[in-house]
Amino acid sequence: MQKHNGENYYITTPIYYPSGNPHIGHCYTTVACDSIARYRRMQGYDVMFLTGTDEHGLKIEQKAAEKGITPKEYVDDVVKKFKSLWECMNISYDRYIRTTDDYHVESVQKIFKKLYDKGYIYKGEYKGKYCTPCESFWTESQLVDGKCPDCGREVTEAKEEAYFFKMSPFADRIEKLLTETDFLQPKTRAVELVNNFIKPGLEDLCVSRTSFKWGIPVTFDTKHVVYVWIDALSNYITALGYDNEHYNDFDKFWPADVHMVAKDIMRFHAIIWPAMLMALDLPLPKHLAVHGWITFNGQKMSKSLGNVVDPFILSERYGADAIRYHIMREMALGADSSFSNEIMINRINSDLANGLGNLVSRTVAMVEKYFGGTLPTERESGEFDDDLIACATSLSDKVDSFLDQTQLNNALAEIFKVVSRANKYIDETTPWILAKDENKKIRLATVLYNLLETIRIVSSLLSAFMPTTMPKVWEQIGATETDVSYENSATFGILPKNITVHKGEAIFPRIDVDKEIEELNKIIGSQKPSEPEKTEEKTEHEGLSLIGIDDFMNVELRAAKITACEPIKRAKKLLKLTLDDGNGERTVASGIAKFYTPDELIGKTVILVANLKPAVLCGVESNGMILAADDGDDGIKVVFLDGVNPGARIK
Repeated sequence: MQKHNGENYYITTPIYYPSGNPHIGHCYTTVACDSIARYRRMQGYDVMFLTGTDEHGLKIEQKAAEKGITPKEYVDDVVKKFKSLWECMNISYDRYIRTTDDYHVESVQKIFKKLYDKGYIYKGEYKGKYCTPCESFWTESQLVDGKCPDCGREVTEAKEEAYFFKMSPFADRIEKLLTETDFLQPKTRAVELVNNFIKPGLEDLCVSRTSFKWGIPVTFDTKHVVYVWIDALSNYITALGYDNEHYNDFDKFWPADVHMVAKDIMRFHAIIWPAMLMALDLPLPKHLAVHGWITFNGQKMSKSLGNVVDPFILSERYGADAIRYHIMREMALGADSSFSNEIMINRINSDLANGLGNLVSRTVAMVEKYFGGTLPTERESGEFDDDLIACATSLSDKVDSFLDQTQLNNALAEIFKVVSRANKYIDETTPWILAKDENKKIRLATVLYNLLETIRIVSSLLSAFMPTTMPKVWEQIGATETDVSYENSATFGILPKNITVHKGEAIFPRIDVDKEIEELNKIIGSQKPSEPEKTEEKTEHEGLSLIGIDDFMNVELRAAKITACEPIKRAKKLLKLTLDDGNGERTVASGIAKFYTPDELIGKTVILVANLKPAVLCGVESNGMILAADDGDDGIKVVFLDGVNPGARIK
């Protein structure tokens, strides 16, 4: 364990686009960054934690017009809701940037002019396709079925005078950054970026607009406003005082230690942002941590589902710490995470109520029952002690390692392994039996002291993740602020031998699952928007059940390579496929055994439905499905891909 007194640490969320109210999908990045920031502060770092809102653009201008208010009035209202949510979720950001802040406007104008003077920005004319929701320009070849490749919505023909940023001069350096360094976390995403955007040739980036006014004016050509990416991405340095006098800690905190973003804006942060920094001759961020989406019942978060996962409601019912814990424990870096009320409640019950909560309440109750709340000072070692102590004292190093890799789910898993070990220690040492023998009272006191010490270590590390609840634990076990410091988390025997406990309420009460689901369903029903009246439509596709583009975009198709294949016993139709999907291995059971032998499939690349719920088929858990065609008399034919790397998204 290493203390980092005086070292600087800079972590950022993306700046969120306030085109609508925040939901739990926004929470993961901010809660994750908050937990890392809190942990780094515990380690002694001087932390700068930045979050904020990206407030310009055509979509904001249109939303404000619909409400009959100015764009600034519109974003002011939504920003209040974001800040209220972060207060509710106990987010300890050090600085909140808004792209409408005067100092940011000043800096962006200077950055734009600097890039222009260096020859990296030039004036031209844009002709192509534009997606308003994504605020992205696309060439004809980049469209998928004539629609935006990112969101699947309709695009419009756009033609206007614009300034462009030269991207090609930085292609080689960016490719090396992605493939030869640990900049990108997880690194498996690098292949996708290089193959999809760098290998085909980096196209120059449109960086100004004239068709709307809600943006930062270009100082030397005021009919243009600075387009979203130079405006938004610059926030990470303008918030530190780059090219402005509002702040003065750029030299102290830059380069950033971690930018954390969701996968849908990975490209902008992994390619465009490094190119901008290279053009400005500035150091590059140390790490870009990319996480997946929180999906609800298999679908990406959508307002049309109603406010079922309104984080204000959830935190009011279960406490912010329970929600923080659940979303961090469920999300593996780089992968999507499925959210459902039932999963959440079961997680709260199993880990927090039955696990940690039970450990604390049982231990404190036994100290009160057997010793009147204060332990005697004599000790007697016994069986199982060494294993528990070793588990507890080695925990901080494991958590440190996972934090360094921004793998918060694994860090939490390690902590709760020790919680489980402590609960098992109770069963192994049987304090209730020791209490019956007066000659074993010293041994009983030792057992309970070991449990209190384990709780102290676990709760000190958990305080970065669940900052509201852990002080309540410390109060119950009689620990002081010094006792639960990071420096003491690898040492056993910190609490006074004659420690006095103070029994309190259950820190995580157990929830009645059925009753709670019923209550939540009532809330969902009261908040779900009424369905529009259905009208009968004639289509060319009679007999088909038509879906909207949003439904289709919820299906995650990925290239996956078959690395192993074998028949499944007792299943003549099924083959067990082991697939490399770019993020690791997964198993899929596929009904193609009559048409392919394992040798024909190993090494082939297929199309994987990556976000299908797992299903157990003949004893094998199948995590996904591969695409195949029913070719009538010719049987089933798997759709193979040539020359596509595992993990590449199929659009």
